[in-house]
Amino acid sequence: MIESVSEIQVRYAETDMMGIVYHANYLPWLEIGRTNLLRENGLPYKELEQRGFLLPVLEVNLKYKQPARYDDLVTIRTRMAEKPFLRIRLDYELSRGETLLASGYTVHAFMNKDGQPVKVPAFFRDAMADAFAEKS
Repeated sequence: MIESVSEIQVRYAETDMMGIVYHANYLPWLEIGRTNLLRENGLPYKELEQRGFLLPVLEVNLKYKQPARYDDLVTIRTRMAEKPFLRIRLDYELSRGETLLASGYTVHAFMNKDGQPVKVPAFFRDAMADAFAEKS
């Protein structure tokens, strides 16, 4: 398993009139966690795109436990439990201190610039194998 930890400060623009984060604003936070996990393991998303690959979201699941509020410091824990084969699944936990705010996952597939699904490229598979070996 590989893991990344990111932090964000809730901005006023992400909240509603009650100062609570609007539910859809959690999705960009998952993207922060996902891109940081890839970058920390030698695979910046920009490089993937430059090599002609995209990682569209096929599925997203998010369970809200407690509300995040304006100015909270939110920790985003992103985990990849299994090496990618055809798809990539990432699990997330978002918390404020010890309080779990939300948990969920995203599933991604590789696609070329023409919108065609493709296998996980060898350079990505090799980088993930190295990352998993380092964590073992």
